[in-house]
Amino acid sequence: MKKFSLNKGVLVLWSSLILSFYLNPSPIFASSALRHKISIPQQTQINGTIRDTNGPLPGVTVSIKGKKTSAISDFDGKYIITVSPTDTLVFSFMGYRTSYVPITGRKIINVKLQQDATALQEVRVNTGYYSVKESERTGSISKITAKDIDKQPVNNPLAAMQGRMAGVNITQNTGTPGGGFEIQIRGINSIRSEGNAPLYIVDGVPYSTQSLGSVMTSGNILAGNISPLNSINPADIESIEVLKDADATAIYGSRGSNGVVLITTKKGKEGKTKFDFNTYSSFGKLTRTTKLLNTEQYIAMRKEAFSNDGITEYPAYAYDINGTWDQNRYTNWQKELLGGTANTTNMQGTVSGGNTNTQFLLSGNYRKETTVFPGQGYYNKFAVHNSLTHKSNDNRFKISLSADYSTDKNALPANDLTYQATILAPNAPALHDAQGNLNWENGTWNNPLSTLEGMYSAKTNSLIANATLSYKLVEELEIKTNFGYTDYLVQENRTFPSTMYNPSYGLGSEVSMLVLNNATRQSWIIEPQINWKKNWGSSTINMLGGTTFQKQTAQQLSQYGSGFSSNSLIHNLAAAGYLTITDDQLTIYKYQAFFGRINYNWKEKYIINLTGRRDGSSRFGPGNRFANFAAIGAAWLFSKEAFMDTNTFLSFGKLRASYGTSGNDQIGDYQFLDTYEGTGNNYNGVIGIKPSRLFNPSFGWESNKKLEAALELGFLKDRVFITAAYFSNRSSNQLVGVPLPATTGFSSLQSNLNATVQNTGVELELRSVNYKKNDFNWTSSLNLSFLKNKLLEFPDLEGSTYANTLVLGKSLSIQKTYHYTGINPETGLYQFEDYNKDGKITGPEDRQWIEDTSPKFFGGLTNQLSYKNWAMDFLFQFVKQRARNYLYTASWVGDFSNQPIDVLNHWPQNGTTAEIQQYTTGANGAALDAYFLYSNSSASISDASYIRLKSISLSYTIPQQWTKGMTGRIYVQGQNLLTVTNYKGADPENQSAFYSPPLRQITLGINLSL
Repeated sequence: MKKFSLNKGVLVLWSSLILSFYLNPSPIFASSALRHKISIPQQTQINGTIRDTNGPLPGVTVSIKGKKTSAISDFDGKYIITVSPTDTLVFSFMGYRTSYVPITGRKIINVKLQQDATALQEVRVNTGYYSVKESERTGSISKITAKDIDKQPVNNPLAAMQGRMAGVNITQNTGTPGGGFEIQIRGINSIRSEGNAPLYIVDGVPYSTQSLGSVMTSGNILAGNISPLNSINPADIESIEVLKDADATAIYGSRGSNGVVLITTKKGKEGKTKFDFNTYSSFGKLTRTTKLLNTEQYIAMRKEAFSNDGITEYPAYAYDINGTWDQNRYTNWQKELLGGTANTTNMQGTVSGGNTNTQFLLSGNYRKETTVFPGQGYYNKFAVHNSLTHKSNDNRFKISLSADYSTDKNALPANDLTYQATILAPNAPALHDAQGNLNWENGTWNNPLSTLEGMYSAKTNSLIANATLSYKLVEELEIKTNFGYTDYLVQENRTFPSTMYNPSYGLGSEVSMLVLNNATRQSWIIEPQINWKKNWGSSTINMLGGTTFQKQTAQQLSQYGSGFSSNSLIHNLAAAGYLTITDDQLTIYKYQAFFGRINYNWKEKYIINLTGRRDGSSRFGPGNRFANFAAIGAAWLFSKEAFMDTNTFLSFGKLRASYGTSGNDQIGDYQFLDTYEGTGNNYNGVIGIKPSRLFNPSFGWESNKKLEAALELGFLKDRVFITAAYFSNRSSNQLVGVPLPATTGFSSLQSNLNATVQNTGVELELRSVNYKKNDFNWTSSLNLSFLKNKLLEFPDLEGSTYANTLVLGKSLSIQKTYHYTGINPETGLYQFEDYNKDGKITGPEDRQWIEDTSPKFFGGLTNQLSYKNWAMDFLFQFVKQRARNYLYTASWVGDFSNQPIDVLNHWPQNGTTAEIQQYTTGANGAALDAYFLYSNSSASISDASYIRLKSISLSYTIPQQWTKGMTGRIYVQGQNLLTVTNYKGADPENQSAFYSPPLRQITLGINLSL
């Protein structure tokens, strides 16, 4: 029980009375003031709304200049404060310019704050285990926030990152809903194509992006496999940070070699309970299509091909030209099969709020997408996100809970129709007969819509849960523990009913087939940590230590059945006459690590950052399960030196550099062990097994040594801000297959080689405030990346299985091709360089021409403009590259297949300057051989550079006086609206003849808050 002092009590009482005389003048004092004509300021309440270019701005501090009175704006940006008529209000908020507004007799003062580039240097960025001021970071980190994500109606978080981050190259594989993306952060580090994915962390929880889908089910529609990142709702993301250099990634050790993507979800904020509702609808069409031959041109091509081959009587199977099909009929098959409209409906509802101690957020999302293909294919997703944060009154104990659950269903055609749409003869028959049934035209063609008879269906469920508890033992010392759990489930099936096949084949349900894939993956992680921070005069030291325990279990069962008695039973595997299990596996991955960080800051000018991690993984051999990774980063803020005058042209300057190591463990489980698999063959009633992998106890980590140096400069009070960074990464100890003699029974042994891959590059970032005056603001940002990839070492490369795909001193992305030298004027056929001078073009000996398909540079240009209640943002994405064109997958010209209109430039009409050799139906063996060489030659690789208007957003904030207390915003958005390219094919981004390109989308939406 506390003791009460009478003397102290009397002192407090007297102090209160004296203070009350000053703050609440008595009538005697007031009358005296009147006699002496002293003016006493009258107190009054001022209210208003604070906003920025995107809408209401909560959390803004409103104070009175020269006084201690202050208030905070609520979720709607509203505030109330008591002032005197002569006061001046001060509006301040992190990242915005402070605004001073005199009262001048007004009762309502509405303010629009402008972002301040200088203040943005004080914004903290997330590095995973700790956060740091933007101005004081020693590592290379790129960041986008919810404001950038909300301007794009996308389903996958990677789609929101395209073109917005230096050094981060993202490619969309297909425009089909639910399709995946490829991401490369500062190039390709691993020779293995599957070993270049970054580490994803969602609210502190590692999230595996290794697909559990099966190529047998999703391979023909989703360009490979299901992307687990589709389970994360972009509207629930607060920020995405990408860690690139050693200083930022070494603390993640063996998993940070390819960069780290940190996804932070939204949390509740202090203030009254707020309801947000956002809904939009989109319609999408193909961005580009290939210009193909019309019927007249096609028939002329076919006739010339038969004439060249000396065939005067058209074969019975040449239905397009022998009179079986109408030669005056024309169908634009790309329009017919790919010309549909993909509709998207998205609804998001959020409730959030809280007091000083506890904040909460709960949101729900529903999304439905259709496709451009005929039929009723669709993609559905439902997602729930919730967050709860709490802190004690003394601010020592904190707890944060978050959970994200999503479930989606993909019910799509079993095949992408893109390739069919480009090869069908333009005079092919109608899709349906007079009764509306599939038209088989007396068995003379395979109706492309027959693939719709078979269906692909996938259901996925995903849960990501996180809990973080922290407690301050003393002011300088804090302990924290992070708990995480993920659960991912995939159920796929694909049907192949006999009705898919031409009735002339006479096939029944005995050939019908069902393919099933069921897979689950669960993971848990616990990370205890301790953080100590101490200030000594001009010095600040921050130390972090922690440990990680993680376990992941995955299980997969894939099987197919055939021989059904009826197609009505095709979804029942028990009804199959023949049953085969193609994959049945259980894998367990265990991981343990210790990590730490020491950061020293002197006078906020000189900063050293040391990070390290010791990792242990069950994926490696007994003697190589543990490895150490470390990095050092340093920064010098020379603009804070006494000899610098930041009030002149240069306002900010920083030099930073880093060096260190990180690793790569993306090699799958049990790769170092002797393993066996079932043969599927029955011998005397027993299913046999066979060895599938040899034991290698020396199996160890891939390691990546990273070096970076960067210069950051701000000019004109940071209205212009430039960052230039140079990096050099060397990835060694490559995990590749070492060739073995065939007598061993194995083609290779998975092992580490002294092969070294180097990535060097320059990243440039420019942010500028172009105009800021009155109600009009215009800011721009540009990122530009120049990357070079090179294979430095590979022992005995010529004797390995990689000899046909890799060359020392060249990029991992090279294509070794035949060197096309033109058309032979005598034969009218393609000709090529004979490297070994043996008089013929054969095999690897003559496939020596090297084409590099890695991007030479890429980047994006963003502009943000606002005028009063209007705001517009647009992003141009650009890539300089070469890639495979349509010649790589197109059939020979003259075949029973349509062609791009470019094939009209052919021999002999245009002689040796022609692009295409003489037409052939395939009967001319020499021409056919020349075609196969041509499709694998330098001619099939050409410029695939492009500039794309990736996104544009125009919004209008509805005045509050119109909405009676609500805030609202209406907007229109566009994706992939314009593409400028010389690419010989449909789309320069995914460069695929088999999968639809990214869609051009127009979106209309509204956002309401109350």
